[in-house]
Amino acid sequence: MTTTHHTPDLFALSEIRGPVLRPGDDGYAEEVTGFNLAALHTPDVVVVAAGADDVVTALRWASATGTPVAVQATGHGANFPIDHGLLISTARMTDVRVDPEQRTATVAAGAKWRDVLAASAPHGLVPLNGTSTDAGAIGYTVGGGLPVLGRTYGYATDLVRSFQVVTPEGLLRETDPTREPELFWALRGGKGNVGVVTSMVTELLPLRTVLGGGLYYPGEHAEAVLTAWAEWIRTVPEEMCSAFAVLRLPPIPQLPEPVRGGFWARVAVTWTKDPAEGGELLQPIRSAAPVSVDWVREMPYTDVDSIYMEPQDPLPGRESCSLLRELTPDAIRAFLGQVGPAVPDCPLLAAQLRHMGGALSRPARTDDAICARDAAHLLEAVAVLASPPEAEAVERATASLHSAMSPYGTGRTMVNIHGTPGDAADRARAWTPEVQDRLRRVKETYDPSNLLRFGHTV
Repeated sequence: MTTTHHTPDLFALSEIRGPVLRPGDDGYAEEVTGFNLAALHTPDVVVVAAGADDVVTALRWASATGTPVAVQATGHGANFPIDHGLLISTARMTDVRVDPEQRTATVAAGAKWRDVLAASAPHGLVPLNGTSTDAGAIGYTVGGGLPVLGRTYGYATDLVRSFQVVTPEGLLRETDPTREPELFWALRGGKGNVGVVTSMVTELLPLRTVLGGGLYYPGEHAEAVLTAWAEWIRTVPEEMCSAFAVLRLPPIPQLPEPVRGGFWARVAVTWTKDPAEGGELLQPIRSAAPVSVDWVREMPYTDVDSIYMEPQDPLPGRESCSLLRELTPDAIRAFLGQVGPAVPDCPLLAAQLRHMGGALSRPARTDDAICARDAAHLLEAVAVLASPPEAEAVERATASLHSAMSPYGTGRTMVNIHGTPGDAADRARAWTPEVQDRLRRVKETYDPSNLLRFGHTV
């Protein structure tokens, strides 16, 4: 027997200025498709919001009809398929206004970090973006936001001054540390549990250039490089931000020729102080093994995407992470036993260890929902899901890697990089029990009907 899912009457959405689309309409497929092509969305209705008023109208309709709601700007974090319900696309809301005197940016819901950077860099100011400026600024920030410069400046949420957010009953609210502080708290690390953010005001940093890039070594030297890196990061100042990765790069034209199609050990670095001093600090890493490609240079911060070289084109991806409390010799052996040169058929595109600590370990000026400040490292696994058999191999390799590293972990993840959220116990790994309980109480206040139930929710 076939079950028919009925879409509630859409007349109430006629006031919306942006397109309102249903399956089969022109433009529907383009609007539901995000950066991560592995998450295939099939909502009953798509509202392409032209501004905050459209979000208000859409949520009032959803509340009146009991329709569950999801929101998407770029779809970088779309690890969970949206089945039925309402999808609010904020991709058209890309306005960025910079106040150079106050060193702030007012960022609309659909703006990417590269939009913020393009508006702020001419003033000698930059945001706390992540490893790809193609990601949406709002979705990244409400998940905490782990910046390229995190050890130096902290999490992206640490710089947020206020949010404009529409809560599920369709009420537009302004929230900051003094106005509805529990809502402000939940939006800084609690992801999409309590409302649809339509804009934020965030502080900017006075910075024009950094020393940054990647050192690439033949993959067979992974153990020597990782061992040297693990020792080196014990002594570097917090102005040095870095990550070690094992990369199995595909032979595709989007990658530069020297590294295309290769098996590499890479150390990516970003240093915010004197370039000559940073170069001297890098000597133990440069001498750890023969360097095949050295792309570390003084660069304008607008070239930040070249440091980690993350994909810029949509693809079907699988990402996951674990937070680690230590990186001992046993942990190094466990890591390389899963992804190193002795595992030639490893299907992971990248297995990366980010150096945490520094400003990432200090309490925020205003309490937030981030539960990663006790982590020394972040372990991230990334793969491309080209076919069903490959997807199965990726799942096995991902589970095996995180299992092997669990003795060295905190037991938690970061919500933005968690990957596809599983059952309640799996989702809970993004927060401590105390923070999750507090998130649940805030959600009961602002979303008692659980309309915002897609994605990584409590």
